[in-house]
Amino acid sequence: LESSVFPGTVRRYSVYVPAQYDPEVPAALMVFQDGHAYAPEGGEFRVPVVFDNLIHSGEMPVTIAVFVDPGHLAETLPEKRGWQPAPKNRSSEYDTLSPAYAQFLASDLLPRIEADYRLSSDPAMRAIGGLSSGGICAFTAAWERPDLFGKVLSHVGSFVNIRGRDAYPGIIRKSEKKPIRVYLQDGSTDRDNKQGNWWLGNKWMDAALRFKGYDVKFDEGTEGHGG
Repeated sequence: LESSVFPGTVRRYSVYVPAQYDPEVPAALMVFQDGHAYAPEGGEFRVPVVFDNLIHSGEMPVTIAVFVDPGHLAETLPEKRGWQPAPKNRSSEYDTLSPAYAQFLASDLLPRIEADYRLSSDPAMRAIGGLSSGGICAFTAAWERPDLFGKVLSHVGSFVNIRGRDAYPGIIRKSEKKPIRVYLQDGSTDRDNKQGNWWLGNKWMDAALRFKGYDVKFDEGTEGHGG
């Protein structure tokens, strides 16, 4: 996939379609950033396996998942998906507090998916998630476009001073409440460096969201920066 919003980038994406999908019935949608980390059935998150089980049991609606990778500043893609070589446009896309990434999803990615599958237009049936910078990217996309995504999942979200992202708790407290629901997950031994403390950043996000009356859940663990 090339991008009109991020010119000069190419990226991979993949799509999960459950067996229960019916083209006559709009499906729920979930978009995962750093998609290569979420798509493998034997990886840390095993989303296809988890979704298969939850949809089969009726614990979640029929959902199409899209696993999208950050952009490579190249004419051709690397041989394999993954962290190596590092997608050089990742920080620009994920760490910037702007509507650009949400516009990329709306203009470049989702029309591709909607050409093949029928998706619900109800934001309450659309979720977006990611880990680390992908977690704050997911929050930014929903924050900027709550008409597109009504639910956010953030694993070890990087709500710290990378491109000024530690400003979010203050922004949330002073902004009109938006129609989004937020799930945060982090561990008390997450990163602590010159950019900030990831654990405290997530706690400040949780406090700000609760202060404004958001539907938010913060799962607190003890592990570090990873799946």
